[in-house]
Amino acid sequence: MAVHDEYRLANFYFESKAYADAARMLEGVLTEEPANLSVRLLLARSYYHSAQLGRAEAELRRILDLAPAEDYARLMLGRTLERQGRAEEARPHLRLAAVMTGEDL
Repeated sequence: MAVHDEYRLANFYFESKAYADAARMLEGVLTEEPANLSVRLLLARSYYHSAQLGRAEAELRRILDLAPAEDYARLMLGRTLERQGRAEEARPHLRLAAVMTGEDL
């Protein structure tokens, strides 16, 4: 299966709320396209929604290393840290995401 088709199938799984299946597909896509931030972000979201919070955090930190201005990744990192009971650590990320988007927390 071509990488593009794998990504489309992973997106279908994600939209169908089959988050763990989406994550498995996206991990394969990422090996073929490691610099693709869209793939990385959907993978992080898949991890988050399938309660693989450590993996979501690691992926979001990789995204922010590559693209510090990625506001949605910043917001997701804050939410992921909150969900792990790390509210104090989450707060700066959530504040920065709010400033970047002009939205309230």
